[in-house]
Amino acid sequence: MNVNRKTIFRLKQRLHETDTVSGRPRSGRPRCTTQRQDRDLVRNHMNNRLLSASASSRQTSGRNNERIKTNTVRRRLSTSGLRARRPYIGPILTQRHRHQRSLWAQEHGEWDRIQWRSVVFSVESRFCTDHADGRVRVWRISGERYQAHCVREHDRWGGAYLMMWGAISYNDRIGPVFFHNRREINAQTYVHDVLQAHVVPYTAMHRNLVFQLDNARAHTARYTQQFLEQSDVQVLPWPTLSPYLNPIEHLWDYLQRRLDCQDHRSQNPDDLEHSLLWHWNAIPRHFLQTLVCCTGSPRGGGAHKLLAGACLDL
Repeated sequence: MNVNRKTIFRLKQRLHETDTVSGRPRSGRPRCTTQRQDRDLVRNHMNNRLLSASASSRQTSGRNNERIKTNTVRRRLSTSGLRARRPYIGPILTQRHRHQRSLWAQEHGEWDRIQWRSVVFSVESRFCTDHADGRVRVWRISGERYQAHCVREHDRWGGAYLMMWGAISYNDRIGPVFFHNRREINAQTYVHDVLQAHVVPYTAMHRNLVFQLDNARAHTARYTQQFLEQSDVQVLPWPTLSPYLNPIEHLWDYLQRRLDCQDHRSQNPDDLEHSLLWHWNAIPRHFLQTLVCCTGSPRGGGAHKLLAGACLDL
């Protein structure tokens, strides 16, 4: 049994004397809640997962009609296997949204890697000259939290910024297109600067491609939809309020980390555009292939996580 010999001897002696191996009653403070109250606490938190431990402590009286402590509630819940975690923040979905998610997941759930390789993933992203990266750590001693050499100054609003559009396929990247103001991206600008200049020529050279775009206003505008139909661009349908797990999001994170590793931080939008363009052209092809291949892999990110998220709030 891989235990000490004396332990077995004591248990055997206790069984001979008391007909049980349970510990003897010891002096000490008795439990402030009964077993029934413990079951009630667990049941209440199972029925209402957002119920706080402090609220339960105010609603529960102990053996002497005294309010139990919040830590007592946490210990009772922890004993039953419940742990306090941050909740998943999901969108407000109507029955129509849930139905659209379900249909999309059923239609694209059986796609293999070959089919996902024919998809061109695109989206816009916002890059700021001052980025608050949660990966940055500071080595300090206790009590040095607010010391000048331990504080990383950051503009809460991110400073100057620009919008960048880009698209990726299995073997190539398309773009980028830079917008120095979010308001510049309307249907007319999106059609002329993005679709007409980049997407249509690329899809014309590579047949049987499917273009993916989200449900931004510039993408769903009638002017944009009519242009896509007239240009014979096949579009991947995208459900409303879909989980935002486009594989190109990993590429934006890759670019942001490359910017953060620079010795020279961009001071204005022009400098930021130059840096982004340099890093965009330096993206290795195998990285793009990895993103797209993981889209069709059950263990990867991309579409299979998107399919899981499509049914997450059903």
